[in-house]
Amino acid sequence: MSSKAPNKIDILSRSIINEVGGGSNIKTAVNCMTRLRMTLKDESKVNLDALKAVEGVMGVVKSDGQLQVIVGPGTATKVAEEVRKIAGVSENIKFGEADKVKSEMKSKYGSSLSGPLKKISNIFIPLIPAFIGSGLIMGINNLITKWEWVQPGTLTALLGIFGNAVFAYMAIMVGMNAAKEFGGSPALGGVMAGILLAPGLADVELFGKALVPGRGGIIAVLLVVAFSSFIEKKLRKSIPESLELIFTPLLTILISGFVAMIVLQPLGGMISDGIGNVVTSAIETGGPVVGALLAGTFLPLVMTGLHQGLTPIHADLITKLGVNTLLPILAMAGAGQVGAAFAVYVKTKNERLKRTVKSALPVGILGIREPLIYGVTLPLGRPFLGACIGAAFGGAFNAMFKVGSISMGLSGLPLATLITPNKIVFYLLGVVIAYVAGFIATSLLGFEDPVE
Repeated sequence: MSSKAPNKIDILSRSIINEVGGGSNIKTAVNCMTRLRMTLKDESKVNLDALKAVEGVMGVVKSDGQLQVIVGPGTATKVAEEVRKIAGVSENIKFGEADKVKSEMKSKYGSSLSGPLKKISNIFIPLIPAFIGSGLIMGINNLITKWEWVQPGTLTALLGIFGNAVFAYMAIMVGMNAAKEFGGSPALGGVMAGILLAPGLADVELFGKALVPGRGGIIAVLLVVAFSSFIEKKLRKSIPESLELIFTPLLTILISGFVAMIVLQPLGGMISDGIGNVVTSAIETGGPVVGALLAGTFLPLVMTGLHQGLTPIHADLITKLGVNTLLPILAMAGAGQVGAAFAVYVKTKNERLKRTVKSALPVGILGIREPLIYGVTLPLGRPFLGACIGAAFGGAFNAMFKVGSISMGLSGLPLATLITPNKIVFYLLGVVIAYVAGFIATSLLGFEDPVE
């Protein structure tokens, strides 16, 4: 009896395994939205050129001690499962190898920003579904209210509560996630964030000035929880085990609470105010020039991973001002990519490149940039520059009309659902402008068409 014919996922998985030195060379295999992420025993066994040439592979990146193979959303999860099954590995590092891997990572990346940015990313990524769901509800409710589809009443009131809940309590969720990342107890992280939000602070005077609930927003929460987690870890080491359960949380809250009120919340407030003022005034006064500069340079920032550091800024702008004018500008980077990829698709005679563009374009339109960056524009060189030019035009337009979002978590065309209702048309025009400008710029710059 003949065995079942291999499907595309099986073929792709086996091809990847072959080019990384076989299943015995793979330690772990996990995935994110678009990438299969592998840690290998011997990186010298990888045939990088052959791996990049595998049908279905959109790009290959080495980062954070991992070999990351870009295969696209949906496919990444299936390929990771298949690779683990074929290679006989788990998602996690095996027991006993943690110290070795930790020392390898410290020696390779100890001086880089990848550690802190990874922590920031891990704090906010679990909240993205809440941002998206709540933001969409807010957008729907805004449209209902603005266009008077129904009379204001119970429905709009409930939708308002559903949509605003994540932003009302975001600081506590960030505090819990931050404590986990900084090595503290999530519950204590949530408590420290709750202290910063407490309405009763307005009735307390310190050094002759009334305290301000929520001052410093997300920035203050990150500072305070980082400090409280540090104190908690120190106390756990120094307090006898029989007393640790009682005195560690007690002293952590007391010490961190007073330091937060006297030093860290005011400091967070100054940083938050400074960032908010710089971003809003730069966009207000600089207009299209600043918009073009921000959007046009964002793709290189994505490549380095430094864009992860902007997440707390996006969150802080929304909680503080209720609208984020930075996100719609930066979202034009993905739109410029789409325009550049369209130009590549039209001009290339390479059938494999056409297939790569065809598979990466739909997710690019939905705001997932990586397959187009690493699979199309960056390897070709000049189309990447064309994408940046397209982004600059779209960013300039959005800055000129002060387009803002009411939530975060989406990019590309879907971000239109989170734009303030009176600016949705302008955002969509900005997207079209970035598409067209990216297409024209890439067509004019040209590129060396790869040989089949």
